[in-house]
Amino acid sequence: MLGVCYYPEHWPEHFWQRDAERMRALGISHVRIGEFAWSRLEPARDRFDFGWLDRAMEILHGAGLKIVLGTPTATPPKWLMDEHPEIAPVDEQGRPRGFGSRRHYTFSSEVWWKESARIVEIVARRYGTHPGLVGWQTDNEYGCHDTTLSWGPEDLKAFRRWLRLRYQAPEQLNEAWGSVFWSMEVASFDEVVLPNLTVTEPNPAARLDFWRFHSDQVAAYDRMQCDIIRAHSPERWITHNFMGFVNDFDHWKVGDNLDLAAWDSYPIGFVEKFPFSEEERTRWAETSHPDIAAFHHDLYRGVGKGRFWVMEQQPGPVNWAPWNPVPKPGMVRLWTFEALAHGAEVVSYFRWRQAPFAQEQMHAGLNLPGLDELSPGGREAERTGRELAALGAFPESGKAPVAILYDYETYWSTVIQPQGRDFRYEELAFRWYEAIRRLGQDVDFVRPGGSLKGYALVLVPCLMQVSEAARAALDEADGLVLFGARSGSRDRNFWIPETLPPGPLGETLGLRITQVSSLRPGLSERVEGAVEGSATRWREYAEAEGTVFARFADGAPALLGKDRRLYVAAWAEGALLESLMRHVAEKAGLTLTALPAPIRLRRRGDWVFAFNYGPESHGLPVEADRFLMGGPTLEPHSLAIWRES
Repeated sequence: MLGVCYYPEHWPEHFWQRDAERMRALGISHVRIGEFAWSRLEPARDRFDFGWLDRAMEILHGAGLKIVLGTPTATPPKWLMDEHPEIAPVDEQGRPRGFGSRRHYTFSSEVWWKESARIVEIVARRYGTHPGLVGWQTDNEYGCHDTTLSWGPEDLKAFRRWLRLRYQAPEQLNEAWGSVFWSMEVASFDEVVLPNLTVTEPNPAARLDFWRFHSDQVAAYDRMQCDIIRAHSPERWITHNFMGFVNDFDHWKVGDNLDLAAWDSYPIGFVEKFPFSEEERTRWAETSHPDIAAFHHDLYRGVGKGRFWVMEQQPGPVNWAPWNPVPKPGMVRLWTFEALAHGAEVVSYFRWRQAPFAQEQMHAGLNLPGLDELSPGGREAERTGRELAALGAFPESGKAPVAILYDYETYWSTVIQPQGRDFRYEELAFRWYEAIRRLGQDVDFVRPGGSLKGYALVLVPCLMQVSEAARAALDEADGLVLFGARSGSRDRNFWIPETLPPGPLGETLGLRITQVSSLRPGLSERVEGAVEGSATRWREYAEAEGTVFARFADGAPALLGKDRRLYVAAWAEGALLESLMRHVAEKAGLTLTALPAPIRLRRRGDWVFAFNYGPESHGLPVEADRFLMGGPTLEPHSLAIWRES
């Protein structure tokens, strides 16, 4: 169940055998290699050096390690960038992004696609049937460092081609985009310009299509690599390592290409990346927030159609956040078990040994830069390996009682037109997840249009464009469904629906929205009734045909709906969100367990896992003889496992 990321090209060859033996002794079974090695594999055009990788793979395989090989396309070498500078991405201000780090390519470049296909096929042909190879990773961290969108000549050419296929005629594009507004009409697709560098905001429909276009490019690029790998490496699985809180492309569509999903878990680094309050950032600085890793485990289990890995697990301080504290003792072990509790097949640490050079020299590994000295995180991984061996096989994960519908297009839409500066879709979805997990619930993530049958409660924090497939799946859901504000508020062309929001959901919910109000910090709207608290950031003015369960202070509906379909016409947080989640969970018939802020539960089969992110011990109301690990006192920064009675 444990793996590690290894870079043999970074170390003298006489290190390799000893490293492989120590990996196995530590309880590691899988090793990922090769994802940044293009310049070592092909130091000049058509001049290849595979000898070092041949020898490294033989050593790793000989030590009993299972190899995951990465395609090296995240780092095009300097000679290729010099030959074809048009490969480079261009930022929103029209400036090329240069060579000297990684992910320095645009998905729109035809030359780049050909070069990627060439190197992937060469590597897949050579190693595709290697006896030590069990799987592949395509590229590395699509979208990281804001590299999904690009605004260069290659992107414009590809965008125009994408629009021709989508709209067929410029008249249809003009109609869809509402181009009559401000005389934005075009007479041909060759007149379309990129939606940047405008005097004021660009057309939101054009921006949404530009985002859709780039997202489709990512999925198609990944599919190209997968097709080549499958042709030359049968019976090996394929994954990609997604990055947390990167929403710039549709991960569900990339997941369609893969056998399983993976993601790179840096819980402490993500505390600085997410819009937490300063108080929360300080509280969770050395442990991470209890829901950051879990949120992504559940999301990528969904993206991977029930299968996922943690391809990179933070083993100590990282180097890339504004502040990079050392994790509290015990947290590396806790994060590992937490991933496995959520269904991970393997947790792979990044990296085997801390690099003493280049951009990531401040990033911890399982070993210090010296040859044979484990880091503090490495010692926790060693302990975890022993404990996993003693526990044996984990039971299978079952279906969770709660589903969250997660939609990347809604993220793009709310970035394009937030209406209120602090309306952030990813934050809204995370807070709903946090609130339902505080009630002891397990959660599955489902894509729009995915089956929702069998869930007692379905949460839809926001779904701005409701496709026919999404509406059909929501209609067929047999549990209670709660929709958040702005759901159904735009059609596929970014128009307000003729029937007013929530558009195609209006008849089901028995309401329509006539006005919206974004609330600056300091403004709030009191809500009372079946749920109580104060709405912040956003409220809506609804006309109700169905039942009203709670109202704003002015008497307007705040929580309303028909049958088992509810709609909250506000941004709920704090006491209101807690009250709302308790109300819908009880209405859905769920058994609730109110948890202290640092404690989370997760079930896998008949095993129950408890995780303590806090500095104090907590008692567990469980008989001592049911524990598989730990006991009735849950220690700080630790975990316990028991069997349900």
